[in-house]
Amino acid sequence: MELDRISSLPNDITEKILSRLPLREAVRTSVLSSKWRYKSAMLQDLGFDEYGWRESQNREVDDYDDQIQTTFVNMVDHVLLLHIGPIRKFELFADEVATRDLDRWLAHLSRNSIKELVLCLWVEEYHIPLCVFSCQDLVLLDLTKYFLMDSNLTEVWLPKPPSTFKGFRSLKSLQLVGITVAQNVFENLICCSPLLERLILQYCSVTTLNIDAPNLKFLNILGMFWVVNLKSTLNLTDASIGVTIYTDGPNQRWVPDSWFPSSSSNLLKIFDHLPHIRKLAIKFDCLKYLSLGALPEKLPKPCEYLNVLSIDICFDDPDAILTALCILRSCPALQELEILMDRREKLTRTPGVVDEQRSSCLDVTYNCTLSQLRLVKITDISGVKAELDFIRFLLLSSPLLERMTITPPQVPKPASVDGFPKLVKELLQFKRESKHAEIILLDP
Repeated sequence: MELDRISSLPNDITEKILSRLPLREAVRTSVLSSKWRYKSAMLQDLGFDEYGWRESQNREVDDYDDQIQTTFVNMVDHVLLLHIGPIRKFELFADEVATRDLDRWLAHLSRNSIKELVLCLWVEEYHIPLCVFSCQDLVLLDLTKYFLMDSNLTEVWLPKPPSTFKGFRSLKSLQLVGITVAQNVFENLICCSPLLERLILQYCSVTTLNIDAPNLKFLNILGMFWVVNLKSTLNLTDASIGVTIYTDGPNQRWVPDSWFPSSSSNLLKIFDHLPHIRKLAIKFDCLKYLSLGALPEKLPKPCEYLNVLSIDICFDDPDAILTALCILRSCPALQELEILMDRREKLTRTPGVVDEQRSSCLDVTYNCTLSQLRLVKITDISGVKAELDFIRFLLLSSPLLERMTITPPQVPKPASVDGFPKLVKELLQFKRESKHAEIILLDP
């Protein structure tokens, strides 16, 4: 008798094989042999993609099981009903599933000691059921609402938890994207997750951001925040902070009054809680937010471990340039620097209020040595004087620089198409402190 090699594989190997198959194909393996009959029913990681399901239905109309025209909902129900053993991870991408079906599945999962829950929804409106707060073994929670192209009024709500909820005591990773959540609910969720190490918060309804998470190591925030407070984040090593504002049009971008600190400065308030930061991205209008208040020449405490820095800079704003220089002077270990030229209209104070400006772009003093800087990437350069001055400063202040990559904007076409050769010639003539520095200019 010929040896059935596949059926004699160890259970952990067969589970890895099945976990790498689309769930629909994994279920089909039950017909291979009697030993494989229930293997797919014992998978601990379940992933369902409604769009992928519809695509496969369209491609395989001649398959034997497609004659039944099984719906996506029936398929999920079938898998959950026949499942044997614990469910470690449940991942769902859905756009046409009824809310009653979502509620039913989540109620089932809340009784299965699930550890990872990922919901990516295109639905028009949905209230996450309270049973989610019963998943006390959660290590990862990812709630993402994808925005519908034809409507900005869709909402996915994370409700106030029941009074018996004492937090997710095992939660290490939390991602909320496009979720409507009350301020106090969000803050309590963070405070009551003592093991939280990873937090992603993007385009949610939270406007005053207070983060108290002593074990947090990774942070990615993006939204329209009135205030950003990092209260207890001393273990953060990787952070991306993006702050945006409401606008009345492309030429009406006002600095919110709430951004102005009552004392000290936003820069010091943020960096006081980032003593171990290694990788930092300052995105969108965040540099303007950090520039408000008292601005020292360098931070009182240097960022000794920061070696990768990315900044969006508006070079029409001298305060933004000064803030960037302050940060650069405070990063003795910086090795990689990425600069995105912010082409949007400069932010100004509310009409009728004088915008205090420390200096003009012509008065900015570039006194700094970047002794460890090796790689620089500059994107969307247009060739204005303030940009060229900054590039000249980087070349003269970086004795170990190996490569500087410069990219003009793609759309709209810059003065580049006509002026690009002149820009190339000017940049190549800049003096360099490093004998090995290479300047790479990518075509527009």
